[in-house]
Amino acid sequence: MLEHPTIDAVWIGLDLGTQSCRALAVDDGGVTIAHAARPLHGHRDHNRHEQDPRAWWTAAADALAIVTAKIGTRPVGGVAVCATSGTVLLTGLDGTPRTPGLMYDDARAGALAGEAQDAGADLWLKLGYRIQPAWALPKLLWWRDQGLLTGDVRLAHQPDVVAAALTGHAVESDSSHALKTGYDQLDRCWPQAVLERLRLDPAVLPPVVPPGTTLGVVCHDAAERTGLPVGTPVVAGMTDGCAAQLGAGALVPGEWNSVLGTTLALKGVSTTLLHDPTGAVYSHRAPYGDLWLPGGASSSGAGAVKSLFPGADLAILTTAAAEVAEVPLCYPLTGRGERFPFVAPQAQGFLGNGALDRPGTGTGAARAFAAVCTGVAHVERLCFDVLRGAGADVAGPISFTGGGSRNPWWNQLRCDVLGVPVRLPDDPEPARGMAVLAAGAAGGDIPAAARRLVRVRDTLEPDLARGAALAPGYDAFVTALADRAWLDPDVANQARQRNLIRFADR
Repeated sequence: MLEHPTIDAVWIGLDLGTQSCRALAVDDGGVTIAHAARPLHGHRDHNRHEQDPRAWWTAAADALAIVTAKIGTRPVGGVAVCATSGTVLLTGLDGTPRTPGLMYDDARAGALAGEAQDAGADLWLKLGYRIQPAWALPKLLWWRDQGLLTGDVRLAHQPDVVAAALTGHAVESDSSHALKTGYDQLDRCWPQAVLERLRLDPAVLPPVVPPGTTLGVVCHDAAERTGLPVGTPVVAGMTDGCAAQLGAGALVPGEWNSVLGTTLALKGVSTTLLHDPTGAVYSHRAPYGDLWLPGGASSSGAGAVKSLFPGADLAILTTAAAEVAEVPLCYPLTGRGERFPFVAPQAQGFLGNGALDRPGTGTGAARAFAAVCTGVAHVERLCFDVLRGAGADVAGPISFTGGGSRNPWWNQLRCDVLGVPVRLPDDPEPARGMAVLAAGAAGGDIPAAARRLVRVRDTLEPDLARGAALAPGYDAFVTALADRAWLDPDVANQARQRNLIRFADR
């Protein structure tokens, strides 16, 4: 545990996203003191997606410099970094990048996922997940087959690059970012037998520590570049999904954070490790207590709005959608393939009886918008039904975050479909979650830090009568997915049964 600094201290979180790096400084009462973002750019080529790791440090340092200039002489209690899950690279033993960063959705190694799954099938089953094509372990096998795992190279995860630059030396990876590389979260080690079957030298993998561990302190070079005081603690972070959960304050069993951005991602708290045989759900260890953070990420979400209604005035469209009496059935998937609440590489979106295409204007656009928003709510409800079936406590409340949570009408619609209370945190984001983690590491109590640093701007209660009126639409949605053989019939039947029981008195 770090020594807790003075009450005037600020806590800084860094979020390495896909398109930008964001830095946020908050005080011990949760007030945002300063924030800044710098852009990031990548290169995509079919199923490949790379970024220059040197750009991660440049963007982080620039954002930090802006933030520290605004906070003046106030002491900085600590800084923590989160990043995209499954983004990896090879470095030298000193932490210097040797390869481009292969991003979280880079699927060049997808054909090797089966080898990785088979080599550790028993372990992955015990850990409650399956190895997916874009995870980090298949990427490591791709480097193996390219002959790059020779000499003094070591795998690193995205935040390790920034943490190494801040401290001036190579750092340990945190167990959260290491999950998709195959780290055994139960025994807290790299699985030697699995590595042997995969012909991987354990020396190529980094040492791993729990999130919240002090990795080092800000060195002189980094201090000059960023404005952070020399000696500021640098704390091991978590993946961006876990960071968003911390930033939303969802830290008690039964509480969940639903992030509606381009895609829909759910993270919650469980007293037990969940097991989902389909691989749609996987769990991180919580950085406090003997708890787990289960969740999953859908390929559908608010990205359908941007794709189907480019340039539209969403406020006008929302007003019109609220008046639509008969909403067509919709599965709002604009690409191909789903990963949660079911795994179906062949899945495609639909609107009514046809494909999910851009609508016309006027009444057609309003009906389509209402259908897309309702479809997202149905996906979200099915996610929670799957989680409940895996043994999760989903009683709520649920925190709504992400860009989609800026639409009040959509928030209430989702709340009514879910039928549980909803919290709308003030300024929730992964960077705030990292500030919470840094503060919690210093004080030895992460939930207490969240209670201080996370503020709720509004709460919603479900309209159960409206929820009952919407229930047949959810039944039809579940049936449509099962009829297409994307959703397991047993899961569909359980979801419909819960729906029937829930609204039997309505």
